Amino acid sequence: MTTYSVRSGDTLSGLAQRFNTSVSSLQKTNHIANANLIRVGQRLTVPDGFQAAPSKAGSYTVRSGDTLSGIAGRHGTTVGALAKANGIANPNKIYVGQRLTIPGAGGGAAPVTSKPPSGGASYTVRSGDTLSGIAGRYGTTVGALQQANRIADPNKIQVGQKLTIPGRTGGTGGTSKPPPSTGGVGGTPGTSGGKGGVSVAQLRRIMPNLSQAKAEQYLPHLNKAMAEANINTPRRKEMFLAQLAHESGELRYMEEIASGAAYEGRKDLGNTQPGDGKRYKGRGPIQLTGRANYRAAGKALGIDLEGHPERAKDPDVAFRIAGWYWQSRNLNSYADAGNFREVTRRINGGYNGLASREMYYRRAQDVLG
Repeated sequence: MTTYSVRSGDTLSGLAQRFNTSVSSLQKTNHIANANLIRVGQRLTVPDGFQAAPSKAGSYTVRSGDTLSGIAGRHGTTVGALAKANGIANPNKIYVGQRLTIPGAGGGAAPVTSKPPSGGASYTVRSGDTLSGIAGRYGTTVGALQQANRIADPNKIQVGQKLTIPGRTGGTGGTSKPPPSTGGVGGTPGTSGGKGGVSVAQLRRIMPNLSQAKAEQYLPHLNKAMAEANINTPRRKEMFLAQLAHESGELRYMEEIASGAAYEGRKDLGNTQPGDGKRYKGRGPIQLTGRANYRAAGKALGIDLEGHPERAKDPDVAFRIAGWYWQSRNLNSYADAGNFREVTRRINGGYNGLASREMYYRRAQDVLG
């Protein structure tokens, strides 16, 4: 066994995937009653990695942010087995409150010792991939992938590495195109987040450097923020996501890397007190900056951001701030008019990084248009 200290953004399901174990095993080992309640700095004992054993037949109620692949991974089964057990024709369409039957050993994950079926296809590892994520996309298991590719440590795969996907018939020579990743849920049943929403697969196609785990973590908050700000047409979503992708490095940086000292004394930002530059540095996917902006956003959202500026980088708040900022600048009207340059100017104060923003916009158009 080993130990791990919980960091900001961690979830028990994410840690289970990272260490090739299961949520229930982590809960049992660490006496955790509620899998959704872990805290930053908490020391967890991680049981030895293993391919999670198929759970006994049971049930599970879908929660906001869940995906079928994530549920399959937590219960030691496969997307295909879950879909079959629950009569799900499209694995991208599950909804909050839906009761799922978790199949037992008969329909669960293949044991690690099973011989991988012949005729496997191949897949080239990309940035942000995990073995569990790849397994979920192809309806196989981490153990089967390990065995087929002689991988001793499931946490160590490399970008560019060619993997054999067991049990698929796409031929062994070419690179197989993965089936669509399961989208996030919430809102109207059978949709990817309700009106104005996007799916995990769409988000990662626009921002390919965003990991599957982070995309799944952020998606419910992103979709909620877009719904609140009426970012609910393809053009509005395309421009909004393009700007967020550029501002936050594809949602990888929810806090400005620089210290913020450069903003010290900036009265135009409302930084009038010593230390305001660092205290109110850029945070969130749209990089909210300055005491005055924190105060305005906090007032609009009913959150004391001026007193607790660190909250601006938390996903549940950060995406709402981005939506508020977008709406407060009337950017939907410029998006509707197709004026991407003006959207950029009103976010940036100029046209810094315009080429990058336009690249993301074109990518978003290809995905959502």
